[in-house]
Amino acid sequence: MQAHKTAPGVPEPELPEELEALTPEELAAQWDAEAPDPAGPIANLAACLVVLALGAAGLVMSTGLGLGTPASPKPGMWPFVISLIVTVLSIVQIIVGRHGGQDGEKFTRMSWYAAIGFGTLIVMVLLMPVIGFEIPALLLCFVWMRWLGGERWRSATVYSILIVAAFYAIFIAALGTSIPRLF
Repeated sequence: MQAHKTAPGVPEPELPEELEALTPEELAAQWDAEAPDPAGPIANLAACLVVLALGAAGLVMSTGLGLGTPASPKPGMWPFVISLIVTVLSIVQIIVGRHGGQDGEKFTRMSWYAAIGFGTLIVMVLLMPVIGFEIPALLLCFVWMRWLGGERWRSATVYSILIVAAFYAIFIAALGTSIPRLF
């Protein structure tokens, strides 16, 4: 008897006929054959060094905001903790990652999506003090859903409006945060 991998009452997803006949080992081999080429050790080291630099920059900038104590944290406490974790993990990856595990994937056309996502996030952060969070957040959600996520125009528009409304309700109406806003 086969064990259920889905919740009770939820039907098992159907596989195409050509995949149903394959063993798990054959499925894994097919998956590996379709995977992008590995990036190699130099690319992995470069990626780790970029993350290390971002973590170190986060440590310096969060210290400038003030750390406080765990009982009475200042604005830089949580960014410092996150930056410290990122820095430590990147150092561990530089040391240990080269000796075991899988190589990262080679940079492809789809890799630009991460750079585009990061760039649009930076634009949002730069626009927030000027025009508030509503318009930049709406544009960010729309760009991410429409062009990075492949959603249709209508669903990207509706979901973007709902997400910004939810963030407004949570962070401004309920929590009373002092982020820049239009309304």
